[in-house]
Amino acid sequence: MELSSILLQAATTGFNAVAATIGAGMAVIGAGIGIGKIGSSAMEAIGRQPEAASDVRMSMIIGAALVEGVALFAIVVCFLAL
Repeated sequence: MELSSILLQAATTGFNAVAATIGAGMAVIGAGIGIGKIGSSAMEAIGRQPEAASDVRMSMIIGAALVEGVALFAIVVCFLAL
């Protein structure tokens, strides 16, 4: 192999690692923001209608689980890119 192709492969591998790390970080930050908004909205809804607390809580848990699932999937894809 030529030296230039070896250097190109090394540079590309390094960029892939950086991109995967940034992607995983963005997935975690996005999940944190999403779950924060879900929790905030749920607490506000419970404050307005305390009698519907169990329904709101169940919807909040389902929404948070979906956000966590998408974030976990994104992190796995980023690590597979390594």
